Amino acid sequence: MEIQGIAWLGTRTTEFDATSGFFGETLGLPTEHEEPDFSVFRLPNGDKVEVFGPSDRDHEHFTSGPVAGFLVEDVEKARREMESAGISFIGPEHHYDESGAWSHFVGPDGNVYELTRDGSHT
Repeated sequence: MEIQGIAWLGTRTTEFDATSGFFGETLGLPTEHEEPDFSVFRLPNGDKVEVFGPSDRDHEHFTSGPVAGFLVEDVEKARREMESAGISFIGPEHHYDESGAWSHFVGPDGNVYELTRDGSHT
């Protein structure tokens, strides 16, 4: 497995409006998607920042701060390697479109991280 970069950052917050405003207005990141308690911002190189508010139920396991997504060529292979090394994963590997996938894991520090493959990074 080779880590190619940090392609994704997600954060869960009770201060959804202020945090979304920080990424969109203060940092000037374009909004790619927006709905109640969920915003996606896209950086010029294709990386994403996602903000999850209090009513978001899909990311309740994000409890310790921002979650970084490490870009890999093959999420399934990298997950197998990490599981062999004793790393615990949260739920199954998730797939979207033809080339995107992600899988969350718990690091030795107790924080949640992610392996990710996003077709925009090919």
